[in-house]
Amino acid sequence: MMQIYNTMTRKKEAFIPLEEGKIRLYTCGPTVYNYFHIGNARTFIFFDVMRRYFEFRGYEVTYVQNITDIDDKIIAQSLEEGIDFQQIGAKYTAAFLDDSAALGIRPPDHLPKATDFVPQMIDLIAQLVEKGNAYEANGDVYFDTAALPEYGKLSGKKTEEQLAGARVEENYQKRHPADFTLWKRSKPGEPVWQSPWGEGRPGWHTECVVMSRQFLGETFDIHGGGIDLIFPHHENELAQAMALSGNPPAKYWMHNGFLNIGGEKMSKSLKNFHTARDILREYDAASIRFFFLSKHYRSPIDFDRELIAEADRAVKNLNSALKSVDAMELLDPNNIDDPSVEAVQEFTAAMDDDLNTAKALAVLFDLAHKTRNATLPMPERLNNGRRLIKLGQVLGFFADPEAILSPKAGDLSKSLIELIISYRNAARQNKDWASSDRFRDDLAALGIMLKDTKDGCHWSIEEPQ
Repeated sequence: MMQIYNTMTRKKEAFIPLEEGKIRLYTCGPTVYNYFHIGNARTFIFFDVMRRYFEFRGYEVTYVQNITDIDDKIIAQSLEEGIDFQQIGAKYTAAFLDDSAALGIRPPDHLPKATDFVPQMIDLIAQLVEKGNAYEANGDVYFDTAALPEYGKLSGKKTEEQLAGARVEENYQKRHPADFTLWKRSKPGEPVWQSPWGEGRPGWHTECVVMSRQFLGETFDIHGGGIDLIFPHHENELAQAMALSGNPPAKYWMHNGFLNIGGEKMSKSLKNFHTARDILREYDAASIRFFFLSKHYRSPIDFDRELIAEADRAVKNLNSALKSVDAMELLDPNNIDDPSVEAVQEFTAAMDDDLNTAKALAVLFDLAHKTRNATLPMPERLNNGRRLIKLGQVLGFFADPEAILSPKAGDLSKSLIELIISYRNAARQNKDWASSDRFRDDLAALGIMLKDTKDGCHWSIEEPQ
Protein backbone atom coordinates (compact mmCIF):
# COMPACT_ATOMS: atom_id res chain seq x y z
CA MET A 1 0.00 0.00 0.00
CA MET A 2 1.22 3.48 -0.82
CA GLN A 3 2.68 5.52 2.03
CA ILE A 4 2.93 9.32 2.03
CA TYR A 5 4.22 11.77 4.61
CA ASN A 6 1.38 13.81 6.09
CA THR A 7 2.51 17.18 7.45
CA MET A 8 -0.49 17.23 9.77
CA THR A 9 0.53 14.06 11.62
CA ARG A 10 4.28 14.42 10.98
CA LYS A 11 4.63 10.82 9.85
CA LYS A 12 4.18 8.52 6.90
CA GLU A 13 0.65 7.19 6.54
CA ALA A 14 -1.12 4.70 4.33
CA PHE A 15 -2.67 6.66 1.49
CA ILE A 16 -6.37 5.86 1.22
CA PRO A 17 -8.40 8.12 -1.10
CA LEU A 18 -11.68 9.53 0.18
CA GLU A 19 -13.41 8.03 -2.85
CA GLU A 20 -12.22 4.73 -4.30
CA GLY A 21 -10.47 5.12 -7.64
CA LYS A 22 -10.50 8.92 -7.53
CA ILE A 23 -8.10 11.53 -6.19
CA ARG A 24 -8.74 15.23 -5.65
CA LEU A 25 -5.54 17.26 -5.46
CA TYR A 26 -5.02 20.98 -4.82
CA THR A 27 -1.75 22.91 -4.87
CA CYS A 28 -1.02 26.58 -4.39
CA GLY A 29 0.03 28.21 -7.64
CA PRO A 30 1.98 31.41 -8.33
CA THR A 31 1.36 34.99 -7.32
CA VAL A 32 1.65 36.49 -10.78
CA TYR A 33 3.67 39.65 -10.31
CA ASN A 34 6.85 38.41 -12.00
CA TYR A 35 8.40 35.35 -13.63
CA PHE A 36 8.47 32.41 -11.23
CA HIS A 37 11.87 31.35 -9.94
CA ILE A 38 13.50 27.95 -10.22
CA GLY A 39 12.74 27.22 -6.55
CA ASN A 40 9.01 27.48 -7.33
CA ALA A 41 9.61 25.07 -10.20
CA ARG A 42 10.53 22.35 -7.71
CA THR A 43 6.99 22.46 -6.29
CA PHE A 44 5.31 22.52 -9.68
CA ILE A 45 7.45 19.65 -11.02
CA PHE A 46 6.96 17.46 -7.94
CA PHE A 47 3.19 17.67 -7.96
CA ASP A 48 3.19 17.14 -11.72
CA VAL A 49 5.02 13.85 -11.05
CA MET A 50 2.61 12.93 -8.24
CA ARG A 51 -0.34 13.44 -10.54
CA ARG A 52 1.29 11.37 -13.31
CA TYR A 53 2.03 8.56 -10.87
CA PHE A 54 -1.53 8.43 -9.56
CA GLU A 55 -2.76 8.20 -13.15
CA PHE A 56 -0.21 5.46 -13.84
CA ARG A 57 -1.71 3.55 -10.90
CA GLY A 58 -5.15 3.87 -12.49
CA TYR A 59 -6.67 6.68 -10.44
CA GLU A 60 -8.92 9.34 -11.91
CA VAL A 61 -7.25 12.56 -10.79
CA THR A 62 -8.80 16.00 -10.53
CA TYR A 63 -5.97 18.50 -10.15
CA VAL A 64 -6.60 22.14 -9.21
CA GLN A 65 -3.96 24.85 -8.95
CA ASN A 66 -4.85 28.46 -8.25
CA ILE A 67 -3.55 31.73 -9.62
CA THR A 68 -3.22 34.63 -7.16
CA ASP A 69 -3.80 37.67 -9.36
CA ILE A 70 -4.55 40.27 -6.66
CA ASP A 71 -1.96 40.94 -3.98
CA ASP A 72 0.21 43.72 -2.54
CA LYS A 73 3.13 42.64 -4.74
CA ILE A 74 0.97 42.72 -7.87
CA ILE A 75 -0.20 46.23 -7.03
CA ALA A 76 3.40 47.34 -6.44
CA GLN A 77 4.49 45.80 -9.76
CA SER A 78 1.64 47.54 -11.62
CA LEU A 79 2.86 50.88 -10.26
CA GLU A 80 6.45 50.04 -11.20
CA GLU A 81 5.55 49.02 -14.75
CA GLY A 82 2.89 51.71 -15.13
CA ILE A 83 0.12 49.36 -16.22
CA ASP A 84 -3.13 48.15 -14.67
CA PHE A 85 -2.94 45.35 -12.08
CA GLN A 86 -5.11 43.18 -14.34
CA GLN A 87 -2.58 43.56 -17.16
CA ILE A 88 0.20 42.56 -14.75
CA GLY A 89 -1.79 39.47 -13.78
CA ALA A 90 -2.51 38.55 -17.39
CA LYS A 91 1.12 39.11 -18.46
CA TYR A 92 2.68 36.94 -15.79
CA THR A 93 -0.05 34.30 -15.87
CA ALA A 94 0.76 33.81 -19.56
CA ALA A 95 4.46 33.64 -18.68
CA PHE A 96 3.75 31.07 -15.95
CA LEU A 97 1.88 28.87 -18.41
CA ASP A 98 4.60 29.22 -21.04
CA ASP A 99 7.43 28.43 -18.63
CA SER A 100 5.51 25.54 -17.04
CA ALA A 101 4.94 24.02 -20.48
CA ALA A 102 8.63 24.49 -21.30
CA LEU A 103 9.45 22.50 -18.14
CA GLY A 104 7.19 19.68 -19.28
CA ILE A 105 4.57 20.38 -16.60
CA ARG A 106 1.08 19.39 -17.67
CA PRO A 107 -1.60 22.03 -17.06
CA PRO A 108 -4.00 21.33 -14.17
CA ASP A 109 -7.60 20.38 -14.79
CA HIS A 110 -8.67 23.71 -13.28
CA LEU A 111 -6.63 26.91 -12.97
CA PRO A 112 -8.91 29.37 -11.15
CA LYS A 113 -7.93 33.02 -10.72
CA ALA A 114 -8.58 34.76 -7.41
CA THR A 115 -10.25 37.78 -9.01
CA ASP A 116 -12.95 35.53 -10.48
CA PHE A 117 -14.07 34.43 -7.00
CA VAL A 118 -14.18 37.62 -4.94
CA PRO A 119 -17.98 37.47 -4.37
CA GLN A 120 -17.62 33.95 -2.95
CA MET A 121 -14.76 35.16 -0.73
CA ILE A 122 -16.93 37.99 0.61
CA ASP A 123 -19.67 35.47 1.38
CA LEU A 124 -17.23 33.17 3.21
CA ILE A 125 -15.85 36.04 5.30
CA ALA A 126 -19.37 37.14 6.18
CA GLN A 127 -20.11 33.62 7.43
CA LEU A 128 -17.02 33.71 9.65
CA VAL A 129 -18.05 37.09 11.09
CA GLU A 130 -21.55 35.77 11.77
CA LYS A 131 -20.14 32.69 13.53
CA GLY A 132 -17.95 34.84 15.77
CA ASN A 133 -14.68 33.63 14.23
CA ALA A 134 -13.89 36.98 12.61
CA TYR A 135 -14.27 40.65 13.45
CA GLU A 136 -14.25 43.98 11.61
CA ALA A 137 -12.01 46.90 12.57
CA ASN A 138 -12.09 50.16 10.60
CA GLY A 139 -12.92 48.44 7.31
CA ASP A 140 -10.49 45.54 7.77
CA VAL A 141 -11.68 42.06 8.77
CA TYR A 142 -9.52 39.69 10.81
CA PHE A 143 -9.81 36.03 11.75
CA ASP A 144 -9.97 35.63 15.52
CA THR A 145 -7.41 32.88 16.21
CA ALA A 146 -8.34 32.78 19.91
CA ALA A 147 -11.85 31.63 18.93
CA LEU A 148 -10.40 28.43 17.41
CA PRO A 149 -8.69 26.30 20.08
CA GLU A 150 -7.02 24.01 17.53
CA TYR A 151 -5.31 26.90 15.70
CA GLY A 152 -1.67 25.99 15.09
CA LYS A 153 -2.26 22.25 14.70
CA LEU A 154 -0.76 21.99 11.21
CA SER A 155 2.39 24.00 11.85
CA GLY A 156 2.81 23.04 15.50
CA LYS A 157 2.95 26.71 16.49
CA LYS A 158 1.03 27.70 19.61
CA THR A 159 -0.99 30.89 19.33
CA GLU A 160 0.77 32.57 22.23
CA GLU A 161 4.14 31.95 20.56
CA GLN A 162 3.21 33.45 17.23
CA LEU A 163 4.17 36.83 15.90
CA ALA A 164 2.88 38.45 12.74
CA GLY A 165 3.81 36.16 9.84
CA ALA A 166 4.31 36.59 6.13
CA ARG A 167 1.58 38.68 4.51
CA VAL A 168 -0.02 39.27 7.94
CA GLU A 169 0.05 42.95 8.86
CA GLU A 170 1.19 43.76 12.37
CA ASN A 171 -1.04 46.50 13.74
CA TYR A 172 -2.94 47.54 16.82
CA GLN A 173 -6.38 46.83 15.37
CA LYS A 174 -5.89 43.12 15.97
CA ARG A 175 -7.00 41.42 19.14
CA HIS A 176 -3.95 39.16 18.93
CA PRO A 177 -0.76 39.37 16.79
CA ALA A 178 -1.58 35.97 15.23
CA ASP A 179 -4.97 37.16 13.92
CA PHE A 180 -4.76 37.30 10.15
CA THR A 181 -6.41 39.46 7.51
CA LEU A 182 -9.48 38.22 5.68
CA TRP A 183 -10.47 41.53 4.10
CA LYS A 184 -8.24 44.56 3.52
CA ARG A 185 -9.59 48.08 3.26
CA SER A 186 -8.24 49.56 0.04
CA LYS A 187 -5.83 52.45 0.02
CA PRO A 188 -6.19 55.32 -2.49
CA GLY A 189 -5.46 54.18 -6.03
CA GLU A 190 -5.75 50.47 -5.26
CA PRO A 191 -8.28 48.11 -6.90
CA VAL A 192 -11.52 47.78 -4.95
CA TRP A 193 -14.53 45.54 -4.55
CA GLN A 194 -17.67 46.44 -2.63
CA SER A 195 -18.33 44.54 0.58
CA PRO A 196 -20.40 44.79 3.79
CA TRP A 197 -17.29 46.37 5.38
CA GLY A 198 -16.70 48.95 2.66
CA GLU A 199 -14.40 49.04 -0.35
CA GLY A 200 -11.49 46.65 -0.21
CA ARG A 201 -10.08 43.33 -1.38
CA PRO A 202 -9.70 39.81 0.04
CA GLY A 203 -6.69 38.61 1.96
CA TRP A 204 -4.43 35.93 0.50
CA HIS A 205 -5.43 33.15 2.91
CA THR A 206 -9.11 33.19 1.95
CA GLU A 207 -8.53 32.69 -1.77
CA CYS A 208 -7.47 29.05 -1.64
CA VAL A 209 -10.26 28.08 0.78
CA VAL A 210 -12.88 29.35 -1.63
CA MET A 211 -11.33 27.97 -4.82
CA SER A 212 -10.54 24.52 -3.43
CA ARG A 213 -14.10 24.17 -2.11
CA GLN A 214 -15.48 25.37 -5.43
CA PHE A 215 -13.78 22.66 -7.49
CA LEU A 216 -13.02 19.84 -5.04
CA GLY A 217 -15.61 20.08 -2.30
CA GLU A 218 -15.46 20.69 1.43
CA THR A 219 -12.76 18.05 2.05
CA PHE A 220 -10.51 16.61 -0.64
CA ASP A 221 -7.59 14.19 -0.65
CA ILE A 222 -4.33 16.14 -0.82
CA HIS A 223 -3.36 19.77 -0.33
CA GLY A 224 0.19 20.50 -1.44
CA GLY A 225 2.74 23.26 -1.71
CA GLY A 226 6.21 24.34 -0.69
CA ILE A 227 7.31 23.96 2.91
CA ASP A 228 7.22 27.74 3.35
CA LEU A 229 3.43 27.65 2.96
CA ILE A 230 2.80 25.52 6.05
CA PHE A 231 2.73 28.70 8.11
CA PRO A 232 0.99 31.01 7.83
CA HIS A 233 -0.84 30.24 4.58
CA HIS A 234 -1.93 26.62 4.99
CA GLU A 235 -2.44 27.02 8.73
CA ASN A 236 -4.78 29.91 8.00
CA GLU A 237 -6.62 28.02 5.28
CA LEU A 238 -7.17 25.17 7.73
CA ALA A 239 -8.41 27.58 10.40
CA GLN A 240 -11.07 29.07 8.13
CA ALA A 241 -12.28 25.68 6.95
CA MET A 242 -12.51 24.33 10.52
CA ALA A 243 -14.39 27.43 11.67
CA LEU A 244 -16.85 27.12 8.78
CA SER A 245 -17.71 23.43 8.97
CA GLY A 246 -15.56 21.66 11.55
CA ASN A 247 -13.92 19.71 8.70
CA PRO A 248 -10.38 20.18 7.35
CA PRO A 249 -9.98 21.09 3.66
CA ALA A 250 -7.73 18.08 3.03
CA LYS A 251 -7.10 14.62 4.47
CA TYR A 252 -3.37 14.78 3.70
CA TRP A 253 -1.02 17.79 3.60
CA MET A 254 2.18 17.44 1.57
CA HIS A 255 5.06 19.90 1.31
CA ASN A 256 8.32 19.85 -0.64
CA GLY A 257 11.61 21.17 0.73
CA PHE A 258 13.39 24.37 -0.25
CA LEU A 259 15.74 24.94 -3.11
CA ASN A 260 18.64 26.75 -1.43
CA ILE A 261 21.35 28.94 -2.87
CA GLY A 262 24.43 29.72 -0.85
CA GLY A 263 22.87 27.99 2.15
CA GLU A 264 19.77 30.21 2.10
CA LYS A 265 16.26 29.62 0.78
CA MET A 266 15.99 30.89 -2.79
CA SER A 267 13.39 33.66 -2.86
CA LYS A 268 12.56 36.89 -4.61
CA SER A 269 12.46 38.76 -1.30
CA LEU A 270 16.10 37.81 -0.64
CA LYS A 271 17.03 38.71 -4.24
CA ASN A 272 19.02 35.48 -4.54
CA PHE A 273 16.91 33.77 -7.16
CA HIS A 274 17.14 32.64 -10.79
CA THR A 275 13.97 32.58 -12.83
CA ALA A 276 12.94 29.32 -14.41
CA ARG A 277 12.97 31.16 -17.72
CA ASP A 278 16.67 32.06 -17.32
CA ILE A 279 17.70 28.55 -16.29
CA LEU A 280 15.79 27.07 -19.24
CA ARG A 281 18.07 29.09 -21.51
CA GLU A 282 21.05 27.23 -20.06
CA TYR A 283 19.72 23.70 -19.57
CA ASP A 284 17.16 21.35 -21.05
CA ALA A 285 13.89 20.96 -19.17
CA ALA A 286 14.60 17.24 -18.71
CA SER A 287 17.91 18.04 -17.01
CA ILE A 288 16.24 20.48 -14.60
CA ARG A 289 13.56 17.90 -13.83
CA PHE A 290 16.18 15.20 -13.26
CA PHE A 291 18.11 17.53 -10.93
CA PHE A 292 15.05 17.93 -8.69
CA LEU A 293 13.89 14.31 -8.82
CA SER A 294 17.31 12.95 -7.92
CA LYS A 295 16.69 14.10 -4.35
CA HIS A 296 13.70 13.20 -2.15
CA TYR A 297 11.05 15.88 -2.40
CA ARG A 298 11.04 16.63 1.36
CA SER A 299 14.79 17.20 1.54
CA PRO A 300 16.34 20.60 0.85
CA ILE A 301 18.47 20.80 -2.26
CA ASP A 302 21.18 23.29 -3.19
CA PHE A 303 21.16 25.03 -6.52
CA ASP A 304 24.41 23.91 -8.12
CA ARG A 305 25.21 24.26 -11.79
CA GLU A 306 27.61 21.33 -11.62
CA LEU A 307 24.81 19.12 -10.27
CA ILE A 308 22.53 20.29 -13.08
CA ALA A 309 25.32 19.53 -15.54
CA GLU A 310 25.55 16.03 -14.03
CA ALA A 311 21.78 15.72 -14.43
CA ASP A 312 22.16 16.76 -18.07
CA ARG A 313 24.71 13.99 -18.60
CA ALA A 314 22.40 11.50 -16.90
CA VAL A 315 19.49 12.41 -19.17
CA LYS A 316 21.72 12.04 -22.23
CA ASN A 317 22.72 8.62 -20.89
CA LEU A 318 19.07 7.56 -20.76
CA ASN A 319 18.41 8.95 -24.23
CA SER A 320 21.43 7.21 -25.70
CA ALA A 321 20.11 3.87 -24.45
CA LEU A 322 16.99 4.35 -26.55
CA LYS A 323 19.13 5.22 -29.56
CA SER A 324 21.02 1.91 -29.18
CA VAL A 325 18.11 -0.14 -30.53
CA ASP A 326 15.96 0.03 -33.64
CA ALA A 327 13.64 3.01 -33.36
CA MET A 328 10.72 1.53 -35.30
CA GLU A 329 10.75 -1.66 -33.23
CA LEU A 330 11.13 0.30 -29.98
CA LEU A 331 8.14 2.53 -30.68
CA ASP A 332 5.90 -0.17 -32.12
CA PRO A 333 2.52 0.45 -30.41
CA ASN A 334 1.53 -3.20 -30.84
CA ASN A 335 4.17 -4.28 -28.34
CA ILE A 336 2.54 -4.06 -24.90
CA ASP A 337 4.82 -4.80 -21.96
CA ASP A 338 3.85 -7.01 -19.02
CA PRO A 339 3.20 -4.73 -16.00
CA SER A 340 4.15 -7.49 -13.56
CA VAL A 341 7.83 -7.56 -14.55
CA GLU A 342 10.45 -6.90 -11.90
CA ALA A 343 11.42 -3.41 -13.10
CA VAL A 344 7.83 -2.17 -12.91
CA GLN A 345 7.46 -3.67 -9.44
CA GLU A 346 10.67 -2.01 -8.25
CA PHE A 347 9.60 1.32 -9.70
CA THR A 348 6.18 1.08 -8.07
CA ALA A 349 7.71 0.11 -4.72
CA ALA A 350 9.96 3.19 -4.85
CA MET A 351 7.13 5.55 -5.71
CA ASP A 352 4.77 3.96 -3.18
CA ASP A 353 7.35 4.80 -0.50
CA ASP A 354 6.44 8.49 -0.19
CA LEU A 355 7.20 9.24 -3.85
CA ASN A 356 10.88 8.26 -3.68
CA THR A 357 11.85 9.52 -7.11
CA ALA A 358 15.58 9.02 -6.46
CA LYS A 359 15.04 5.24 -6.18
CA ALA A 360 12.69 5.33 -9.16
CA LEU A 361 15.44 6.95 -11.23
CA ALA A 362 17.76 4.08 -10.29
CA VAL A 363 15.27 1.69 -11.90
CA LEU A 364 15.42 3.76 -15.11
CA PHE A 365 19.22 3.51 -15.18
CA ASP A 366 19.06 -0.24 -14.75
CA LEU A 367 16.64 -0.42 -17.68
CA ALA A 368 18.92 1.82 -19.75
CA HIS A 369 21.85 -0.51 -19.05
CA LYS A 370 19.81 -3.54 -20.14
CA THR A 371 18.56 -1.73 -23.24
CA ARG A 372 22.06 -1.03 -24.53
CA ASN A 373 23.54 -4.38 -23.39
CA ALA A 374 24.61 -6.00 -26.66
CA THR A 375 24.97 -9.41 -25.01
CA LEU A 376 21.20 -9.65 -24.47
CA PRO A 377 18.79 -10.86 -27.18
CA MET A 378 17.32 -7.97 -29.14
CA PRO A 379 13.68 -8.71 -28.12
CA GLU A 380 14.74 -8.42 -24.47
CA ARG A 381 16.61 -5.18 -25.13
CA LEU A 382 13.57 -3.73 -26.90
CA ASN A 383 11.27 -4.68 -24.04
CA ASN A 384 13.60 -2.98 -21.57
CA GLY A 385 13.64 0.10 -23.80
CA ARG A 386 9.83 0.17 -23.84
CA ARG A 387 9.75 -0.13 -20.05
CA LEU A 388 12.28 2.70 -19.85
CA ILE A 389 10.00 4.94 -21.91
CA LYS A 390 6.84 3.95 -20.06
CA LEU A 391 8.23 4.42 -16.57
CA GLY A 392 10.24 7.47 -17.58
CA GLN A 393 7.07 9.15 -18.78
CA VAL A 394 5.59 8.73 -15.30
CA LEU A 395 8.39 11.00 -14.07
CA GLY A 396 7.86 13.40 -16.96
CA PHE A 397 10.66 12.26 -19.29
CA PHE A 398 10.40 11.02 -22.90
CA ALA A 399 7.33 13.13 -23.71
CA ASP A 400 8.25 12.75 -27.37
CA PRO A 401 10.42 9.65 -27.87
CA GLU A 402 10.52 10.19 -31.62
CA ALA A 403 12.19 13.57 -31.07
CA ILE A 404 14.89 11.88 -28.98
CA LEU A 405 15.52 9.31 -31.67
CA SER A 406 15.47 11.98 -34.40
CA PRO A 407 16.75 15.24 -32.84
CA LYS A 408 15.04 18.44 -33.89
CA ALA A 409 16.81 21.41 -35.44
CA GLY A 410 16.62 23.26 -32.10
CA ASP A 411 18.59 20.54 -30.39
CA LEU A 412 21.17 20.65 -33.15
CA SER A 413 21.44 24.44 -32.82
CA LYS A 414 22.10 24.16 -29.10
CA SER A 415 24.78 21.55 -29.72
CA LEU A 416 26.45 23.82 -32.30
CA ILE A 417 26.47 26.77 -29.87
CA GLU A 418 28.08 24.60 -27.20
CA LEU A 419 30.60 23.32 -29.76
CA ILE A 420 31.63 26.90 -30.64
CA ILE A 421 31.93 27.71 -26.94
CA SER A 422 34.23 24.71 -26.51
CA TYR A 423 36.45 26.10 -29.32
CA ARG A 424 36.48 29.48 -27.53
CA ASN A 425 37.40 27.79 -24.24
CA ALA A 426 40.30 26.04 -25.97
CA ALA A 427 41.45 29.37 -27.43
CA ARG A 428 41.34 30.98 -23.96
CA GLN A 429 43.38 28.14 -22.47
CA ASN A 430 45.98 28.71 -25.20
CA LYS A 431 45.85 32.48 -24.50
CA ASP A 432 44.68 33.05 -28.05
CA TRP A 433 42.65 36.09 -27.03
CA ALA A 434 42.01 37.26 -30.60
CA SER A 435 40.25 34.00 -31.53
CA SER A 436 38.43 33.94 -28.20
CA ASP A 437 37.08 37.46 -28.77
CA ARG A 438 36.10 36.62 -32.35
CA PHE A 439 34.05 33.59 -31.23
CA ARG A 440 32.33 35.74 -28.57
CA ASP A 441 31.62 38.63 -30.96
CA ASP A 442 30.34 36.35 -33.75
CA LEU A 443 27.91 34.69 -31.34
CA ALA A 444 26.83 38.09 -29.99
CA ALA A 445 26.06 39.21 -33.53
CA LEU A 446 23.59 36.32 -33.69
CA GLY A 447 21.98 37.37 -30.36
CA ILE A 448 23.79 34.70 -28.33
CA MET A 449 25.34 36.33 -25.28
CA LEU A 450 28.19 34.73 -23.30
CA LYS A 451 28.94 35.25 -19.62
CA ASP A 452 32.16 33.98 -18.07
CA THR A 453 31.82 32.96 -14.40
CA LYS A 454 33.83 30.93 -11.93
CA ASP A 455 31.54 28.00 -12.82
CA GLY A 456 32.37 28.29 -16.51
CA CYS A 457 30.91 30.02 -19.53
CA HIS A 458 27.12 30.34 -19.69
CA TRP A 459 25.13 31.48 -22.67
CA SER A 460 21.71 33.00 -23.23
CA ILE A 461 19.69 34.27 -26.15
CA GLU A 462 19.10 38.00 -25.97
CA GLU A 463 15.41 38.94 -25.91
CA PRO A 464 14.35 41.00 -28.95
CA GLN A 465 13.58 44.62 -28.10
